[in-house]
Amino acid sequence: MARPVKCRRVEFLPDNTYFIPSGKKKCEIKDIVLKVEELEAMRLKDIEGLTQEECADSMQVSRQTFQNIINSARKKVAEALTQGKAIRISGGNYVSDRCQFKCLNCGEIYRMNFEQDRYLCPSCGAKETVCMKKHRFCHRRQRKLRK
Repeated sequence: MARPVKCRRVEFLPDNTYFIPSGKKKCEIKDIVLKVEELEAMRLKDIEGLTQEECADSMQVSRQTFQNIINSARKKVAEALTQGKAIRISGGNYVSDRCQFKCLNCGEIYRMNFEQDRYLCPSCGAKETVCMKKHRFCHRRQRKLRK
């Protein structure tokens, strides 16, 4: 039996999650799904300039796992750029300290992870939750969900 996938720690959640080549319609092209942890790996290594060991420590994975994640991410981005495909950032196996929520119904405070709906309380199931940190990502998502 395969070992369960360990959640990767992610610090950055993008505001823009869909990129399409200029001059093409969304319905005309295929898209590639870039996982959130793959984007984080590229951010840490290519933008922040961290070593592979520092990146792995930040994401709380082994160096080999980090290498596998970033190789997958770079392959997907290269494929999208060379073959004119769209990139959709979505899904993955991650947890984020960026978002902490409070349920207005039962008072439970919880952090977001990939397995749960961000705005559904894991204790009581209520949708009356608020983001405890003030940043654009959560507030934009909360407005969309409440409409």
